[in-house]
Amino acid sequence: MLRSIRKSQSGFTLVELLVVIVVLAVLAAIVLPKFADSGKRSKESALKSDLKLYRNAITLFKNDTGYYPTSLAALASTDTVTTGLDDAGATKTFSGSDWHGPYVQTAEKDPITGADFTYVTSGTGVGTVKSASTTTGLDGTAYSTW
Repeated sequence: MLRSIRKSQSGFTLVELLVVIVVLAVLAAIVLPKFADSGKRSKESALKSDLKLYRNAITLFKNDTGYYPTSLAALASTDTVTTGLDDAGATKTFSGSDWHGPYVQTAEKDPITGADFTYVTSGTGVGTVKSASTTTGLDGTAYSTW
């Protein structure tokens, strides 16, 4: 009688546990690389967004005044700006009534380097803003060319 009442033993064998661990390890090996560069991707996304914001603000400033801003800080100025740069980079004065700023809330830093953005104020490319970083992004292009 005692033998028929015997409890059945249930559980996982060592082989079953090892199979589950191997499956989990394979899944982790597939998933983890996708998240490994997420910090860099988010910084690159912020950089592209900031560059687009500044370029649009510079265009608005130029459309309003006929000149480029003298600096990126001029885009965020709450005081009326009356000086700008012509296509050659020469400082020109314009009517304060033409200025409709501020064009951005604050002058942000480059999210990749933490430094100020590069803003061209003389020679060719006056009014151009770009990243000061010389490193390349995940797509292989240099940040300074964005």
